[in-house]
Amino acid sequence: MNVGVIGNPRYRDLGGLLARLASLAPRYRINLYSEPELEALWPAPPPPLGLDGRKLDLVLTFGGDGTLLRGARLVGAQGTPILGVNLGRVGFLTTATPETMEAALEAVARGEYRVEARHALETRIVSPDGSERVGALALNDVVVHKAGVARVIGLRICRDDEEIGRYSADGIIVATPTGSTAYSLSAGGPVVVPEVDALVITAICPHTLAVRPIVLPGSSVITIELVPPLPPPAAPGGAHEEILISYDGQVGASLSVNDRVTVKRAENRVHLIRIGKEGFFARMRRKLQWGDLSDREKE
Repeated sequence: MNVGVIGNPRYRDLGGLLARLASLAPRYRINLYSEPELEALWPAPPPPLGLDGRKLDLVLTFGGDGTLLRGARLVGAQGTPILGVNLGRVGFLTTATPETMEAALEAVARGEYRVEARHALETRIVSPDGSERVGALALNDVVVHKAGVARVIGLRICRDDEEIGRYSADGIIVATPTGSTAYSLSAGGPVVVPEVDALVITAICPHTLAVRPIVLPGSSVITIELVPPLPPPAAPGGAHEEILISYDGQVGASLSVNDRVTVKRAENRVHLIRIGKEGFFARMRRKLQWGDLSDREKE
């Protein structure tokens, strides 16, 4: 079994976990491959470096949800299953911990796991001259937002050929069901279970009481255009460095005033490995304290 390894070097214990993984790999007939950034953390000699072009059976991510999201951008389009080992605080998307890593590897070796296929988003930025830029794959969300000073921006949002409305807000979030428990949730959006084929539009701090999150069919094509009010151009030619588009809160780019952003469901899904019987709502109760009334029970 060929296993790729992606990790966040900022976690102090990562070197020790990689050493454990290297010692366990022969027992479970695992051939390890590592992203180059982890070379110094492996015991000598490190496994082959580089994941591009490898035929991988699965990918292990060591870190929090952010590391798993980065792994999804790197290998998700190829359909490679991802098993997240949580080294962070919440780890809502991950399925194992350092303490359960060996048990997870054993379960995978025995085929005792399930795979959840999650919808992702693909984005195109269309310039006034018709040229296009393709955005990064996003498992959680695509966000158009302001940066810098506290100033709202104007956004016109359409679903397919129908205008939804014009928003005056700090920005707009287009989220998948997976991303409904991330930034969208913090901005007041609904929780959408992963099996639902839907997209969620959530405004960030809208400057009106009349705007609420919207749930749309997953087949929708969402268009976002910049409209007044806009911050003044930051450079000649109309470029607005204060207006950004970001993917899963990790990578992004600047938008110009006449750019048009289209967001739709990606053709390929991202596959997450799950081990054990814990379901979505049990994970919500455990990691997000969903419905936690323990303080009231003590009264």
